[in-house]
Amino acid sequence: MTESKSSLIMPGHLPEEATSSCWSCGTMRAVHFCSSCGKVQPPVPVDYFTFFGFPRKLNLDTAALEKEFYALSRKLHPDVFGQAETRERTWSLEQSSRLNDAYRTLKDPIKRTEYLLRLEGVELDEQSKQATEKARTTGELKKQVVPPDLLEEVFELNMHLEELREQKTRNEDDPALLEEIGKAKLSLEAKYDALFNQLKTEWDQWDKSLDSGTAGASAADRRKILDRMTDVLNRRNYVRNLVRDVNEALEN
Repeated sequence: MTESKSSLIMPGHLPEEATSSCWSCGTMRAVHFCSSCGKVQPPVPVDYFTFFGFPRKLNLDTAALEKEFYALSRKLHPDVFGQAETRERTWSLEQSSRLNDAYRTLKDPIKRTEYLLRLEGVELDEQSKQATEKARTTGELKKQVVPPDLLEEVFELNMHLEELREQKTRNEDDPALLEEIGKAKLSLEAKYDALFNQLKTEWDQWDKSLDSGTAGASAADRRKILDRMTDVLNRRNYVRNLVRDVNEALEN
């Protein structure tokens, strides 16, 4: 069987602990399997990109990712190691679990971006564990900052939604109000799509900053790209929540 891409990652692309000798035959190991005896290796603390043998770029070849995922799934599946010794069975379970987590994260463009940001030490406002825990403890809503360019639109929309809720309690129906809310929803959905396109532009900038063939971006330049991606994602999450609020108000 042809070796999968990630099982043949060059040692220079891996942390030192991932390039130690194979526990079974002593040959220099690869990331998932020994390149000599084929034994599954204990998991090493590499990020999801490295797990699949990809650089930390955001314009990821999802077809290659899927191909690699299925190749590794066949080789790491616990059933393959049913008769192996205990530690190999344990490692195959751990490797399979990490494989599934890595694939689910990297195949989704938004999850992939959020994951890269976390690797770079950035936590999105909406995903802050501290904010979530505080909200659960106090019963308060997590604070969300309204993007400045949406202030007027959000203010007007909230007024319309409150008016709609009041009308529903009185069993009233105002077609003109529903039309205004419908227009606002379409506008928000268009902004939501535009923000995704803006995010893809930042992907290009990030990937370019990592290319060794170019002059290379400084750490400060890459931080600016990360900050812009964070801003776009936070804005996109905010708009998504507004659309959700509109849908709930219309359905209830």
